[in-house]
Amino acid sequence: MPEGTVERIRARLQQLAPRELAIDDDSALHAGHEGAKSGGGHYRVRIVSERFTGLPRMARHRLVYDALHDLMQREIHALSLTLLAPDES
Repeated sequence: MPEGTVERIRARLQQLAPRELAIDDDSALHAGHEGAKSGGGHYRVRIVSERFTGLPRMARHRLVYDALHDLMQREIHALSLTLLAPDES
């Protein structure tokens, strides 16, 4: 997988003004997985942001996917998201 993907994910997600941002690279756990053969990694992301206040789950996910659109399918194969407003964390 490309070097620096976690840093690129972190940089793009800054537009969501996260109070908390944790990114775990789980790619090594999926070595040999059919989807991993293309080079895309598996990541777990947890974000706490005021931007999620009052938004339904799908709208929160859309904000993240919009921020990461250029990394999807090339550098990111799988993305597990935990997206919380500050009062939910």
